[in-house]
Amino acid sequence: MPETPLYTRLIEHKNKDYSSFHTPGHKCSEFFPQELLKLDLTELPDTDALYEADGAIRSAEIKLAELFGAKHTLISSGGCTLAIQTMLRLACEKGKKIIFARNSHRSAVHACALLGIEPLWVMPYSENAFFSGRIRPEDVEAVLEKNRDVSACYITSPDYYGELSDIRAIADVCHSHGAWLLVDNAHGSHLAFMENDLHPLHLGADMSACSLHKTLPVLTGGAVLNINADISLEEAKNAMSLFGSTSPSYPIMASIDLCRDYLQNGGSEEYRRLEKRAGLLKEFASRQGLIQPEGLCDPIRLCINTSCAGIVGGEQTEFFHSYNIEPEFCDGENAVFIITPFNSERDLMRLETALTSIKGRNIKAVPDLNRLPEYAVSPRTALFSKTEDVPVERSAGRISADTACPCPPGVPVIMPGERIDDAVVRSLEKDGKSIIRCAVL
Repeated sequence: MPETPLYTRLIEHKNKDYSSFHTPGHKCSEFFPQELLKLDLTELPDTDALYEADGAIRSAEIKLAELFGAKHTLISSGGCTLAIQTMLRLACEKGKKIIFARNSHRSAVHACALLGIEPLWVMPYSENAFFSGRIRPEDVEAVLEKNRDVSACYITSPDYYGELSDIRAIADVCHSHGAWLLVDNAHGSHLAFMENDLHPLHLGADMSACSLHKTLPVLTGGAVLNINADISLEEAKNAMSLFGSTSPSYPIMASIDLCRDYLQNGGSEEYRRLEKRAGLLKEFASRQGLIQPEGLCDPIRLCINTSCAGIVGGEQTEFFHSYNIEPEFCDGENAVFIITPFNSERDLMRLETALTSIKGRNIKAVPDLNRLPEYAVSPRTALFSKTEDVPVERSAGRISADTACPCPPGVPVIMPGERIDDAVVRSLEKDGKSIIRCAVL
């Protein structure tokens, strides 16, 4: 065992010379000045304080708000999780009943428990079960019609596979019922800089949590909360301070400032040029017969189904490693690649070469739509109760205290507070899960 196991492992991985098609967006390039690593400072009289910002941090946030066209933009060095927690804290001031897309990130589910929110689930719709699907405006409206006291609707767009929901139509539906639209835009910060602006804030969302580091040149953990709702800056800062560390990372926050300057001084054009190159890769994958998400998708994210070519399970990662490629994610059937301007042409040629050797075939998987387990107790009650691990085959009838899903990117078959039934047991066993955490009530 080396004396510095984590540091040593990172160096070893870096020396493999894989082409990075995963987060962070800067791809460990030389984008950042070397001095950044020497600026690990703290809250001092001249460095400002994140939650009471009135100096340099506040100036940086004002410039970010101008970039994203927001009333307020709050910096987070606690990742998109902190932005999501803040967004939900602000929304639950209007009321505790909130619509949630079923493919929401577990950080949102945990925030429900912390804040006592009552989630009303809406299922993503897909005609092909290879991907998680989109939230439809009519499904949101159906929930709003039955629940007149809903304060907000929370969806993920783009999802992990790059699928984009119709934000403008969903926003219109929400606003007609007096509800806010909140968007987990963790994987879509760059959408404001595409040929057609697809950022949810510009399509009517009231708030968006944006994980900048995923697709933009920002250090891991760098995110922002964009706000267009009628909320004061003081309210927003107070909500964020409820969850955030009192020791935010200044290098992370400074990297956000550097990224904003880059985007306003030529960087956004680099993303638009990449859009064309990524489009060619998508067209090439289609010619190879590889299934990709249909409809409106993230223009620079490549997602392909490899099961249609007989590459499944652990074979996926091994296959791409053989081409010196590290994907963002392989779920056993699909492979996701995050492309940014910081990928070299060599990276893109490696990916194209790998695609050349894959031949897909026309298959279709039909999804099991709109089936939700019985709601037994609130997520808060389930997650804060005493729990025990139960073998999946003996779990029917028990109340889950687990989010049973590879998260991201899938749709959980069970959420905390829901009762496990035989169909859930079969699904969990199919996914290879042998133990599930259950509430003892």
